[in-house]
Amino acid sequence: MSLGGAMRDNKQHSSTSILPLLSHPPVSSYATIGSTRRGRDITVEFVHVRHVERRQEAAPLLQCDDGPTSSPSAPLTDGEDALAECRQIPVNVRRSTMEFTSLLKSMLSACQCHAHGTTISQLERDIGSDQFPPNEHYFGLVNFGNTCYSNSVLQALYFCRPFREKVLEYKARNKRTKETLLTCLADLFYSIATQKKKVGSIAPKKFIARLRKEKEEFDNYMQQDAHEFLNFLINHINEIILAERTQSKPTGGKCGAGDAAGSPPEPTWVHEIFQGILTSETRCLNCETVSSKDEDFFDLQVDVDQNTSITHCLRCFSNTETLCSDNKFKCDHCSSYQEAQKRMRVKKLPMILALHLKRFKYVEQYNRHIKVSHRVVFPLELRLFNTSDDAVNPDRLYDLVAVVIHCGSGPNRGHYISIVKSHGFWLLFDDDMVDKIDASTIEDFYGLTSDIQKSSETGYILFYQSRDCS
Repeated sequence: MSLGGAMRDNKQHSSTSILPLLSHPPVSSYATIGSTRRGRDITVEFVHVRHVERRQEAAPLLQCDDGPTSSPSAPLTDGEDALAECRQIPVNVRRSTMEFTSLLKSMLSACQCHAHGTTISQLERDIGSDQFPPNEHYFGLVNFGNTCYSNSVLQALYFCRPFREKVLEYKARNKRTKETLLTCLADLFYSIATQKKKVGSIAPKKFIARLRKEKEEFDNYMQQDAHEFLNFLINHINEIILAERTQSKPTGGKCGAGDAAGSPPEPTWVHEIFQGILTSETRCLNCETVSSKDEDFFDLQVDVDQNTSITHCLRCFSNTETLCSDNKFKCDHCSSYQEAQKRMRVKKLPMILALHLKRFKYVEQYNRHIKVSHRVVFPLELRLFNTSDDAVNPDRLYDLVAVVIHCGSGPNRGHYISIVKSHGFWLLFDDDMVDKIDASTIEDFYGLTSDIQKSSETGYILFYQSRDCS
């Protein structure tokens, strides 16, 4: 599913980087200047869109995942940032000098009032110097042209502490020189975790470049689906770990667990964090025999109903389904197709429970996918009740730690942001922007109470962390 065009609060988010682009995208078409919730929003004729919006202070030093982008002793002010931005704009030959001069003036005007701010960021002031968590860093990620889908997921994963710790541990232990998506992710996380500054922005240049090499669908400047990216990233990391484990085994040595023919490989730390087990229970209505089949999962995909909660959606996920007519069940005991009842229940609860709310559905009447903006409440604490009788850890209690949010009116027009919980307070990450928000703001992302098709900011992927691993 491809999502295109980025709009949030009348703000266009198809943005280029302050850094030199990996390759210049096609130019855009119209010039407008308008206000947004946080600052100025500028869209320029015949140039790739870049929103210019800064807080009322000097911009923190912009970093890159493979090193700083400017002298550490001379962080860019917002005015200088704007000039640097202008130097990177791919100008169409039809643009006149007067038009480009007007562009420069507009951008500098939007930033001029910010160029003499203090060295303490607004975020640090909001948190409070005495309350700022030690050894914690809050860095936004620069958008490389509709890469908000990856930025939002990466921020959510960074604040899933078990995942962050394993990635940083991999960075410390890995001595391989071969570049993979996992090494690029580890470098990015390490760069954030070891910053001298507490807040700022980092350009995930190396990670995005590697991502575009690994999967063709991401090698463009179109908006992509955040869940598809998450699914690819988690599975790909797991495959990398398994491949490295195989390569590191000495030839001719004894086979370890999982090496015997037909046996599954030993679990990786990705399995330990994200993998749960579903069990499908089917009861034949003819002979009453119950059969079960287990299935691993890294995330649960749940349908959404209007004015409900995640708990309700999960109960519906495990509702009993009758198999009949052309969908009868082949019963081994009866040796024939029979009517049956089937339900899915959770047999093993993962350390990190990722829930994907299915907010995009195909409507045959319109011959396209539409966004389902139903209001679905997601609590700060969650306990699953749709567990099997033989569940490993049925009483596991979860805390909400991150939410990837889709902003927009449909799957073809949208933007992604994320909210995360860190040390007891909530932060909103919008590409390179980071804001502290009140916990009550989370309610704004539940969805709409009416079915009217309009722009909405709705929870799309929820990350719940088990309390016993906090």
